[in-house]
Amino acid sequence: MINQNTDVQSPHIGENTNIWQFSVVLQGAKIGCNCNICAHVFIENDVIIGNNVTIKSGVQLWDGITIEDNVFIGPNATFTNELVPRSKAHDSSKFKRTLIKNGASIGANATVLPGIVIGAYAFIGAGSVITKDVEDYSLWYGNPAVQKGYITEDGIILDMNKRDKWGVEHELNKELP
Repeated sequence: MINQNTDVQSPHIGENTNIWQFSVVLQGAKIGCNCNICAHVFIENDVIIGNNVTIKSGVQLWDGITIEDNVFIGPNATFTNELVPRSKAHDSSKFKRTLIKNGASIGANATVLPGIVIGAYAFIGAGSVITKDVEDYSLWYGNPAVQKGYITEDGIILDMNKRDKWGVEHELNKELP
């Protein structure tokens, strides 16, 4: 379902994807199946979004961003694609590519600097500022964000020794298909 109060210019929208009111999707963007793009989202041309992705309200996805399957992006999360932006100096060849891997979750109001890779199933806490790559299955928060532990695919938060709150040690799946 594409709300009538949107501006969706891209023909590359997968089946069962919902795009809510007041969102803009430029012509070159590619969005997979079964996604939920909430209200007031802006998606530029050179953006790829996988399947089963949720993007909450107030998110802007700029050229050079790839989001793999099963990713959650919280409200007002911020992405950038230039480290030193200048007004009226637009050179897309200098945009850094950002990759959000399968199953990752990014909390509300988090900021992701350009050229970052956020690993599979990683969890970024609300309000965090991500300034460097994030390992698969890792838990990060703060400004600047630092690793505070690990997280399982089922969302069980583990400490730095990969133990849950009951002291049970978990082995994380590092071999993704």
